[in-house]
Amino acid sequence: MDYKDTLLMPKTEFPMRGNLPKREPEIQAKWEKIGIYQKVQERTKDRPKYILHDGPPFANGNIHIGHALNKILKDFIVRYKSMSGYCAPYVPGWDTHGLPIEQVLTNKGVKRKEMSVAEFRKLCEEYAYGQIVNQRESFKRLGVRGDWENPYITLKPEYEAQQIKVFGEMAKKGYIYKGLKPIYWSPSSESALAEAEIEYKDKRSPSIYVAFNVKDGKGVLDPDTKIVIWTTTPWTIPANLGISVHPELIYVVVKVQGQKYVVAEDLLEAVSTEVGWENVSIEKTLKGSELEHIIAQHPLYERDSLVMLGEHVTTEAGTGCVHTAPGHGEDDFYVGQKYGLDVLCPVDEKGYMTKEAPGFEGLFYDAANKPITEKLDEVGALLKLSFITHSYPHDWRSKKPIIFRATSQWFASIKDFRDKLLSVIKDTKFVPAWGETRLYNMVRDRGDWCISRQRAWGVPLPIFYGEDGEPIINDETIEHISNLFREHGSNIWFEKSAKELLPEGFTHPSSPNGEFEKETDIMDVWFDSGSSHQAVLVEREDLQRPADLYLEGSDQYRGWFNSSLSTAVAVTNKAPYKGVLSHGFTLDGQGRKMSKSLGNVIDPAKVTKQLGADILRLWVASVDYQGDVRVSDAILKQVAEVYRKIRNTFRFLLGNLADFEPSIHSIEYNKLREVDQFMLIKLNNLVKRVDHSYDQFDFASIYHAINNFCTLDLSAFYLDFAKDVLYIEAKNNFERRAMQTVIYECLIVLTKLVTPILPHTADEVWQYIPEVKEKSVQLTDFPEEKEFPNEKELLEKWTAILTLRDDVLKALEEARNEKLIGKSLTAKVTLYVNEKTKNLLDSISESLKQLFIVSDLEIAGTIEEAPEYALKLDHAAVVVSKAEGETCARCWVVTPHVGQDQDHPTLCPRCATVVKG
Repeated sequence: MDYKDTLLMPKTEFPMRGNLPKREPEIQAKWEKIGIYQKVQERTKDRPKYILHDGPPFANGNIHIGHALNKILKDFIVRYKSMSGYCAPYVPGWDTHGLPIEQVLTNKGVKRKEMSVAEFRKLCEEYAYGQIVNQRESFKRLGVRGDWENPYITLKPEYEAQQIKVFGEMAKKGYIYKGLKPIYWSPSSESALAEAEIEYKDKRSPSIYVAFNVKDGKGVLDPDTKIVIWTTTPWTIPANLGISVHPELIYVVVKVQGQKYVVAEDLLEAVSTEVGWENVSIEKTLKGSELEHIIAQHPLYERDSLVMLGEHVTTEAGTGCVHTAPGHGEDDFYVGQKYGLDVLCPVDEKGYMTKEAPGFEGLFYDAANKPITEKLDEVGALLKLSFITHSYPHDWRSKKPIIFRATSQWFASIKDFRDKLLSVIKDTKFVPAWGETRLYNMVRDRGDWCISRQRAWGVPLPIFYGEDGEPIINDETIEHISNLFREHGSNIWFEKSAKELLPEGFTHPSSPNGEFEKETDIMDVWFDSGSSHQAVLVEREDLQRPADLYLEGSDQYRGWFNSSLSTAVAVTNKAPYKGVLSHGFTLDGQGRKMSKSLGNVIDPAKVTKQLGADILRLWVASVDYQGDVRVSDAILKQVAEVYRKIRNTFRFLLGNLADFEPSIHSIEYNKLREVDQFMLIKLNNLVKRVDHSYDQFDFASIYHAINNFCTLDLSAFYLDFAKDVLYIEAKNNFERRAMQTVIYECLIVLTKLVTPILPHTADEVWQYIPEVKEKSVQLTDFPEEKEFPNEKELLEKWTAILTLRDDVLKALEEARNEKLIGKSLTAKVTLYVNEKTKNLLDSISESLKQLFIVSDLEIAGTIEEAPEYALKLDHAAVVVSKAEGETCARCWVVTPHVGQDQDHPTLCPRCATVVKG
């Protein structure tokens, strides 16, 4: 007889190899076929809602690893919430307007100037929809579950209609105004920019110190004195109208080689070193407030430069006397307004100097630096020229430097409701907690929001002008335009005249002849996405405002988190979200930013083709996403190894349930052995920990908890010694059915716990589990925490037993290394223990030999009685020797009792009984 055939070895068709790149698309096709998203919503429809509102990615280009991180994190949360008592719909969205799409079409050879704005916009729309199709398939391939057939898209008529209403409500409350102010201007994009569209990069700039002659010292400064300013933008010198000093700072008049200069006292040493002054003597000391209204002479033109008091002046750099050009700086503008200065801006929309900068007209602003500096040197006003590399604002689209430039723009007045913004921030839950401080400070310090853009592809500002140039925005026009956009889309604004766009028979006092003009600027794209709380959360019946959570990258504190907050508070007096969660950026394995030139880009599409989406998802779960995260082929390989262990655990659990029918063979908890009860308690503690971690968005803790449970609690302990029972004993042996009961519970619970993270694998496992009713594990609820009356006692007892077991395994390993034994079943273990440990071992009804996986075990005496050569440990002394007897041909246990059964002379009594049975 071949005794191998009598063993109850694991049997399952669940494959050992994941083969995820092939299997996942098949699983996703099944989800699509049964309508898994709709089924989940139907099952949970009567539950309280949990709304995670999707921040829209821009519809341009393939998704990158940052997109994958973002969407997978969202999917973890939505899947968890729908399994833990909530109805959690997920409506994905796309941001579709903006300059990048215009640029792409231009780069493709589209001649924008040779077609109407409406025609060009149609091409932009077609391109955006094509990008959405591409990105949607990529997101679905990651296993992200959502209402993909009904996403929200910012170019859709119903969205634009609601955006117009948001704008109208803000205008009605007096928050929208037109003004001439210096704003971020991108010469490369020929458009105004908002703070959210700025990024800072290093730039090499000229650093110049310039002396302004005093023209009228007002009895405070002598006429032969010069006021020294410092700037890194020589091109703004033609726009200079004043010099700002701080009223409380101390300034000094110094004499250098017979010439008098004015600088701040605290900066004298630094200026002297930089300019090369020697033998400096202080002639006079005075407060900044004494310098007010002194008039200096512009170094290049016959024009006055007024000395003014400004709180923005600091001693961090420069001279303490700040060159002030109201047309090219926010602080300059406000101090200039206070003193009644003009707003001079001698730079056009393309960045070229105008005739208001005599001598430099036609030069690009950056190219004007050199001739302006040379002219300053020629007239004796230049004290020093050097170059510095400093952080400078750039257009985050074109990646080129921007300038401050005064233009007439439309603004949303933040200052009018800033206090309310700051108040609702304090009532919002932020993860990580520092997000609150970051957003609070941004809102506290930000200026009014420039919302107009000089582009074609976007939602038009719904503003009309009367014959006298007066802007017309009222309830009637807003309601009419909103309805027009809902019916026809915003392209109608560019297809019809102002009169055709206005309500029939519309009249206004500003236009006695009934002639009107329409605004040609579009809205900032952040106003588009920032209106989604109204256009999506309110517009759709399956959602609600406020959302429970907004989740985006940490750059969105200045972007979507900020613009959404501004529009929502302006319109509703409340935040659009109850909570904000942010994640960091993706870096390569060495912590470097990813770039094609470095060749360190990780493409999610490539990862899913080579490893599978579940590996990428498991990586997302493994990292501390609240900071910047690293990803590389090597890191993903390590994650794939963890996945392999988890999968093998599932396979082992399934394999040992081949003959187990839960409804017939399950054993009640109070009838189980202690070791089985202990494992169910450990499983229950895993449920508690994992459930709490999901609720706290702490996915790395889940990753480690499940990995440790699979490798330590199951593989290294329970399943390790369970093999001797599961394979060897008779099919209906009580101990065997007890262990199968525990294994079945572990399998069900683990499958559910990993479902939000590994949905493909969990659903695959689910198909092999006996007696489950639901078609998909996604249509089940999370396991509930249980109460066990003997939990504390068993945990304490069995933790001590496992500690002793570890000691024994250590001793066995040493004996194996010394060639004293082969496998552990060839060993006998003799223990010398203290009284506490002896009582512990005596109390175990389970076979100690099975627990330690040895053929013989003896408790021989106290630790003090142990021989010298014993391995002395904290709880015991251990002696390992060869077990006496012969090896059973079936179970491999070494025992003197092999051969006692005449029919089966190569078997131990236990195996002989099982085989006969």
